[in-house]
Amino acid sequence: MTFPSFFEAAPTILMRDPLAQLLGSATDGVIEYRYVDVVKLAGHSCPTVAGAFLTARAALKALYPDAVPERGNISVHMSAPETQGTTGVVAQVLTLITGAATQAGFKGIGPRFGRNGLLSFASEDTHNPEVRFERLDTGAAVKVFFDAHRVPADTTQPERMQAVIQNRETPEQQLEFARLWQARVKQILLEHADDPALLSLVQLN
Repeated sequence: MTFPSFFEAAPTILMRDPLAQLLGSATDGVIEYRYVDVVKLAGHSCPTVAGAFLTARAALKALYPDAVPERGNISVHMSAPETQGTTGVVAQVLTLITGAATQAGFKGIGPRFGRNGLLSFASEDTHNPEVRFERLDTGAAVKVFFDAHRVPADTTQPERMQAVIQNRETPEQQLEFARLWQARVKQILLEHADDPALLSLVQLN
């Protein structure tokens, strides 16, 4: 399987998962998440998936400034309903990295390691793309907003997108569409991973 080479150059996220350590799944429970991991989960690479990855990274750096973030010790609240726009896609990426899951998630071993109920969604349409992260042990919380429009698509892409939507793209259009699509993702990940213009973070408490 071949992925674009820039995937390997993208930032990574290091997590410590006490459950993984208990069960012997990872040495010392330490797991490194790479951009390619979320691409495999989503099945594609796009600004939304890249933005979700960077959103998690920004929040975790703020919540754990001097330590490796603890997977399963973070609640995540999406400020929009699960079915609205790309909210569900973003949430899946955040679940992979933080462990926070809906009620269908892992219920734990006795009173420990439960991940279910740590991911929640707004009940009404809000068109609010912010994501709230909170540490369960300290109550420290942040909100992160990712704005992909700060890195716009190539000006020639709309015409190709229309061809794709109408299922009439030529092989040449498809190749150029894919090249420019990933060029934008590359720019987001490699040039703007810590750009406050794309990632707005508010410390809540």
